[in-house]
Amino acid sequence: MKKLQIILLASVIALVSCKKDNYDAPSAGLSGKFIDEATNEQVQMDIIRGTRIEFIEHGYENPQSQFMVLKNDGSYANTLMFANAYTIKISEPNFIPIAPQDIEIKGQTTLDFKVTPYIRVKDASIVKNGNKIVATFKLQQNVINNVQKIGLYAHADSRVGETMRLVASEQNLNAVTDPNHVYTLEIDLPSNSGQLKPGNNYHFRIGALIGIGGSKPNYAPAVKLGV
Repeated sequence: MKKLQIILLASVIALVSCKKDNYDAPSAGLSGKFIDEATNEQVQMDIIRGTRIEFIEHGYENPQSQFMVLKNDGSYANTLMFANAYTIKISEPNFIPIAPQDIEIKGQTTLDFKVTPYIRVKDASIVKNGNKIVATFKLQQNVINNVQKIGLYAHADSRVGETMRLVASEQNLNAVTDPNHVYTLEIDLPSNSGQLKPGNNYHFRIGALIGIGGSKPNYAPAVKLGV
């Protein structure tokens, strides 16, 4: 009798497993870019603790949110989603917030966002000058809040930024900036030779953070230099 019960239990488990396996696999996806509505350039991001996209699938009483962090170049892609209607929300942006929107995802769907970054890093230049890495740039604010800080970040990985750096040169501003002022930040190479080893290549990136709670830095594209 005991053996019969074990056999019956195993059969029930096998049937339940088969039912689960019969569900359709995710066959749809959503991808796109965050584009500066004034310049048509992609809005540079942080891949670690950066701006997030929240997906809320319709048709469930208590739907669970799915989250995705944007890539450094301002693009995103989730190729394993179920075809359905979704609400898309953006959290902790480095641009003026946009309203949630609903979208029907069928197959591989594209959705681009036109946004206004809090700050545009303009006329950016990063060069090696003697024993220093020197960055010069201007800032164009698109909101009235103070610019909290600016920074020059260095890392061996091209995804360098405020949250991913070996070396940083930062300056607290806490002020509204003059769009004509040229800012300069420097990294002294001999002082940082333990992290930036001579003869190797590193990626350098300029960032600026607006004084708005939960916001993320705005960036110019990274530059690769040998030190």
